[in-house]
Amino acid sequence: MRGPNKLLAATLPAFLALRGRQSLSILNYHRVLAEPDPMRPDEPDSATFRWQMKLLADYFHPVGLEEAVIRLSQGSLPERAVCVTFDDGYADNAEVAAPILEALNIPATIFVATGFINGGLMWNDTIMEFARIAAAGTYHAGKFELSIPEAAGYDIRRLKAGALIREIKHLPVAERQSLVDQLIACTQPLLPHDLMMNEAQLKELSTRDIQLGAHTVSHPILASLDDNLALKEITRSKSDLEAITGLPTRLFAYPNGKANIDYLQQHCKMVAKAGFLAAVSTQWGVARADSDPYQLPRFTPWDKTPSRFLLRLMLNYHRKSDTDSKGFSL
Repeated sequence: MRGPNKLLAATLPAFLALRGRQSLSILNYHRVLAEPDPMRPDEPDSATFRWQMKLLADYFHPVGLEEAVIRLSQGSLPERAVCVTFDDGYADNAEVAAPILEALNIPATIFVATGFINGGLMWNDTIMEFARIAAAGTYHAGKFELSIPEAAGYDIRRLKAGALIREIKHLPVAERQSLVDQLIACTQPLLPHDLMMNEAQLKELSTRDIQLGAHTVSHPILASLDDNLALKEITRSKSDLEAITGLPTRLFAYPNGKANIDYLQQHCKMVAKAGFLAAVSTQWGVARADSDPYQLPRFTPWDKTPSRFLLRLMLNYHRKSDTDSKGFSL
């Protein structure tokens, strides 16, 4: 890692421009791997995540998301406020990320898709893990297929799996799962059953400086559902977590998270009516006092070096959010 003085010098103009500004940057992660994985090169491993969090602790003011939302509305947010969030509820959030966060005194929020806890496997992970171990051949999922060439390395397998995931992502939940089931039906592969957290891990995390938020039950694209089913996905994920932890669940994350594509205005109203304090999207930018609390922007920093990571964090504070102050996309 470059020395702190060099890092600070590289970003000093951006730092100075933030003086007195009430703005909140929310980071969006999914997994933190114990070791690098060629099938998941975009996910940070423990060493990468550790230096990223050290930069947050040294140069920013990490705040819990619920506290940040309240303080933003009150005008009492510290300069360079930042929140750390995770989506889906992967076990490595508890096993790898949580100890790093705790050592650096950084709070976090984990948004859990409750239908996959206790041994479940998300549909996209099923495809990715199947592509990891499948023998060469062509495997069918309805009109879609996954072709693994002879001697295919992890790069090819990952690209093939990613293409199939994108093709079926926006299909209705039942149809999507049926296609995934068809894909693996012929081979009955030994897929992992420990990628997601279990109830014991959720309970344990809820006693630490990590808050759990709802992320629906089956991780559907809400815009693809009728309103009754969308409401059920939203409210049941809330009640599932509250039953497990005995604590109120006050934060929500929209699956996939793009306004007008993955969720619609009525879903923001559903989340508010269900009793959530705030909700997060995956629109880039920062939240300010006039931001819609049910469409708070988040972004994913992907840079591989500390200096570029730090610079991108600073630049994000200057980015206009993709949603307007009245609460829906432009």
